[in-house]
Amino acid sequence: MKNQLYQADIHGVKIAKSIINEIKKVVKGKDDIIIKVLLAILSRGHILLEDIPGVGKTTLAIAFSKAMQLDYNRIQFTPDVMPSDVTGFSVYKKATDSFEFVKGAVLCNLFLADEINRTSSKTQSALLEVMEEGKITVDLKTYEAPKPFTVIATQNPIGYAGTQMLPESQLDRFIVRLSMGYPDATSELEILKSKASKQEHIGVIGVVTAQEIIMLQNEIDDIFVHDTIYEYIVTIAEQTRNHDFVELGVSPRGTIALLRMAKSKAYLTNRNYVIADDVQYVLEATLEHRLVLKPKAKISSMSAKTIIEEIRKTTPVPKLTTKVEQR
Repeated sequence: MKNQLYQADIHGVKIAKSIINEIKKVVKGKDDIIIKVLLAILSRGHILLEDIPGVGKTTLAIAFSKAMQLDYNRIQFTPDVMPSDVTGFSVYKKATDSFEFVKGAVLCNLFLADEINRTSSKTQSALLEVMEEGKITVDLKTYEAPKPFTVIATQNPIGYAGTQMLPESQLDRFIVRLSMGYPDATSELEILKSKASKQEHIGVIGVVTAQEIIMLQNEIDDIFVHDTIYEYIVTIAEQTRNHDFVELGVSPRGTIALLRMAKSKAYLTNRNYVIADDVQYVLEATLEHRLVLKPKAKISSMSAKTIIEEIRKTTPVPKLTTKVEQR
């Protein structure tokens, strides 16, 4: 039985790496971002990509939908987008004297919410139920989102014309927040050359099915976590809540997100148990957007990123026994 499980893990790692290789065809020089987006999807989480326009956020999302062969929808959010555009609505049919549900864009495997912070708060909140529970309610009727289900939202940095902040309750529902940043000089040269040659037309091909993604997610559920790792995660969360510069620390939802991401990282490293390095690798991406800082933090030039790095350095790292490592 253990050998069969191990072989299933090897197969899963090969699938995951094939996805990464496909995304790298069109997203240059952002391997770390690609890996963390994949970890989030395997963790059944949602991704917030925050960055300036033109660095490839939408390209990244579309590439994942193609590589995973997922049913994909996109909404370009603007102030006039309505909640019903996201969730769906009921239409009266005179011929049958009944209402018929017209499903919204969110009822798919991968939903791209492009520039989510350009739309109204009411429309943003239409995503809350489906992001948390994988379902929507329209006219007192509940409709399930297909599985697997992931929201990839992009937003421009706060301060750009026409943007408004997402509420903390919605930020907390994104398992990670990532920033792609500008490509380095070598990667940008590759981008320019591909645009100037036939390489531009080399597309991403599907290498995995939705059912295989669900299989990987289920295998990750079985990754072993030692009590010392649970305690390590809780200690980190408590330090964010008791930090002098933090108004609101990480919620229990945040600690669960950190655990799920760490288990996915262990899986992708071809291990069936979590170590502290897995937690540290996903720490910033998983927790930074969940911290609400006090006003004095800005005065002291403290950011959520620097606070998390400080906590990472000062929290004792658990050492697993050889017996645990050989599970």
